[in-house]
Amino acid sequence: MVIKTATFVKSSGKWQECPEPDMPEYAFIGRSNVGKSSLINAMMNHKDLAKTSGTPGKTQLINHFLVNENWYLTDLPGYGYAKVSKVIRKDFEKLITNYILNRRNLVNLFVLVDSRHNPQKIDLEFIQWCGESGVPFSIVFTKVDKLKPNIAIKNVETYKNELLKTWADLPEMYVTSAEKKEGCDEILNFIQTTNEFLANNSVNFNE
Repeated sequence: MVIKTATFVKSSGKWQECPEPDMPEYAFIGRSNVGKSSLINAMMNHKDLAKTSGTPGKTQLINHFLVNENWYLTDLPGYGYAKVSKVIRKDFEKLITNYILNRRNLVNLFVLVDSRHNPQKIDLEFIQWCGESGVPFSIVFTKVDKLKPNIAIKNVETYKNELLKTWADLPEMYVTSAEKKEGCDEILNFIQTTNEFLANNSVNFNE
């Protein structure tokens, strides 16, 4: 997929305030500081599209971007950041949950996982919740440029083995580096193929 245009549309504090659900939508989520904004910017060839910050937990709203005038990319708040109050964290969780379960044009949720770490309980719990809730999702391993290739492969395999303890089939997985733009084309190709399928089958999200 060639990115011709990528523009910020709006930030929403409630899922009901999101843009009209009239186009395919792909959302990105992960623990705070997982490299979500950097990956989005790398995919879109735009260094300042999604706001990056050295302060984890900066994304506190649902941010929508319109790509190529025909699909939405959604940047969701990070989950599990301990340095915000319990009340705010609960609000984040409610915002995220309501969006994921109610946004009818959400085609796929990309769950970002830091490839440098062993499987984290909070990520595994979120992935389990997606499965139990029937949410279509993929797993995106980030920051592989920070690891030696053999360590990156080993860490991904460790994650697969952990998931296979409770999953019969594994979701799609992508190994990425925002720094080197590794894995970006694979994600965009998946989105393009899915969009073509939806168009060919005349899927109407407003029905």
